[in-house]
Amino acid sequence: MCRKKMISSILMLVSVLGINAQQQNDTVKTNSTLLDDVVVYSSRFAEKFKRVAQTIDVLKTREQLNFQPNTADALINSGKLFVQKSQQGGGSPVIRGFEASRILMVVDGVRMNNAIYRAGHLQNIITIDNMVLDRMEILYGPSSTLFGSDALGGVISLSTKDPILSTTQKTQYTGAATLRYSSAMQENRGNVQMNIGGPKWASFTSVSYGSFGDLVQGNNRRMAYPNFGKKNIYVERVGNVDIIITNPNPNKQIGSGYKQVDITQKLLYQASEKVQHIVNLQFSNTNDIPRYDRLSETNGGVPVFAEWYYGPQLRTMMAYHLSAKEQSGFFKDIKITASFQDVEESRITRRFQNNNKDFRWERIQVFGLNVDAKHYYGKHELHVGAESYSNFVKSTAERVNIVSGFKSSITTRYSDGPTSMSTHAIFAQHTFKISERLTINDGLRLNLVQLNAQFVDTALTRFPFTKVKQINQSITGNIGIVYATKQNLRAALVFSTGFRSPNVDDLAKVFDSRTGLVVVPNTSIKPEYTYNVEFNVNKYSKLFSYGAAVFYTAFDNALVLDRYLFNGQDSIFYSGVKSAVYALQNKAKARVYGVSLNASFQISQRFSMEGVVNFTKGQFRDAINGKTPLDHVPPTYGRVALKRQGLKWNADFSVLFNGWKRLADYNINGEDNLQYATSDGMPAWYTLNFRSSFQLKKQIQLQVALENIFNQNYRYFASGISASGRNLSLSLRAVL
Repeated sequence: MCRKKMISSILMLVSVLGINAQQQNDTVKTNSTLLDDVVVYSSRFAEKFKRVAQTIDVLKTREQLNFQPNTADALINSGKLFVQKSQQGGGSPVIRGFEASRILMVVDGVRMNNAIYRAGHLQNIITIDNMVLDRMEILYGPSSTLFGSDALGGVISLSTKDPILSTTQKTQYTGAATLRYSSAMQENRGNVQMNIGGPKWASFTSVSYGSFGDLVQGNNRRMAYPNFGKKNIYVERVGNVDIIITNPNPNKQIGSGYKQVDITQKLLYQASEKVQHIVNLQFSNTNDIPRYDRLSETNGGVPVFAEWYYGPQLRTMMAYHLSAKEQSGFFKDIKITASFQDVEESRITRRFQNNNKDFRWERIQVFGLNVDAKHYYGKHELHVGAESYSNFVKSTAERVNIVSGFKSSITTRYSDGPTSMSTHAIFAQHTFKISERLTINDGLRLNLVQLNAQFVDTALTRFPFTKVKQINQSITGNIGIVYATKQNLRAALVFSTGFRSPNVDDLAKVFDSRTGLVVVPNTSIKPEYTYNVEFNVNKYSKLFSYGAAVFYTAFDNALVLDRYLFNGQDSIFYSGVKSAVYALQNKAKARVYGVSLNASFQISQRFSMEGVVNFTKGQFRDAINGKTPLDHVPPTYGRVALKRQGLKWNADFSVLFNGWKRLADYNINGEDNLQYATSDGMPAWYTLNFRSSFQLKKQIQLQVALENIFNQNYRYFASGISASGRNLSLSLRAVL
């Protein structure tokens, strides 16, 4: 009864407050009443969505991108993608059952995926400051023709704001400042942006700082799992002794807070109306980020780890972008991007009541070059390109006794000698605009991937090899046909292939996936491939719009983690613990299929509704184990929202939901993290959320959000940390 009254009150509040007409759904499936209005940029050249066969979602409003704790949460709250979390300072997106190194992330046209992107769960997306994002595009399905290795399941393309030139002959100064507070994680975040624009030169600067406290989970649990997710104890170091402390508030997930700084600087020079140069500098730095899932592990009621955290994660990117359009030569439009990335990561662990603290550091430097050119002839467009990325990895490690200060050697996470990986490719993408209604897309790409890793000190690992060298070649392609009518109905059928070459993380890594399980290198693994067929349809109108996509993906030569013999032994001692030996192996074929549905309905001039639901199913098949659930496949998930249009107020009442992930659907040897679920799997959940913004003055906007109104306790599938409980969020933005 109480819930019904609360829902009634919220709906009344929505009706009173209203919603600005400009706060749209912002997906290419539902955000426009005209198919010609929707433009996507993921191919590096602007293209109308009605000409593209692939399913693409676009997120671009300030509410979706900038008024969120981080970039991972922007994806979560859209309902478009599932995101796994091992700690608060992270987020690993999943596209159609593919995750981490099996999907590709691109920022401003530069590959983020590097040689040590792992196949498990990644937190790297938070190093992209959501405060500075201009738009995110999600490409569903294999996308290796345009993007190369790693795009097995899809691509997340992130675009940051560009400098703005002056509209007059005088220099113009504009800026904005944003402050955010959230109660569930004691978030205190600020951002300052400044744009200086002249007729030909412009500068854009953004600085963000965020402090996030320990995340408080919801208190309302299912009766069957009254203690699920509770943090009853934690460890403190008192003198030279680890002490177990009773947590006075078991819903407070002590050991989950972190801090982060992000800086973006862009300089633009408009040489002419048709030629533009941009220098793009980005820097992101966190403090130590606790690995909450590992810190919550216990053995006989005693914590396994006293310390487990990622050291400061630094990402530095320097890029130069040249854009030339309407040129007189064979290629009319040309884009060139040269980039350098410097990434530093580390993992620091210490077991409970053990004085030995293990440090493992990685540094990756990546040099990249992308060249794209477009030729137009009649009804045909030819996009050709070349791409080259060179990765250089340095991996070091040491053990320090925190009492005596004595240092000793331990295994590095990756090969300790010179280690490099390079990817090179040429491709051609052709578009045949047969008529206003009919378009054909087709393309081919030739990929070459080289990897060299050397193991210098094998005294501890006793590897039967001292180096790993691979050269992998692959041809990928796509073909699609799109039919679009004047009545704004669009239908497309697309066939595409994906490719992922083993990287340094696959071929040259030793680590403990969980206590008592160690993963060792297998030098004989080969590339993975996906083959995809998809049908999608969209209908746009002023009152009712809808979209659907049905896909089937064959995943061949799939790398799976399975039992392995290392030097003839099925178990070895690793970090002082006898551990079963596992290794990645091309042992299986997998099949992934699913459907995505979305719709929006304009109830009246003021009210509208929108919703999206996603279903994915996947299975491995091998000769020994038969059919096994594919890991990384999320349960059914989605979002439904009611919106109302007003003059100054915006309001949005939404339901975010996930279905059950039953035990029978878990992959026990993969990355599904059954140890962090209940005895029956991961329960279904839903949250009710309310968000409203008010234009206090022309220059000042206030946003108020109340998330997880009923304070539900829930956890995303495969995650090792529970989601936030009832959360009050305030954002204040002032235009300078």
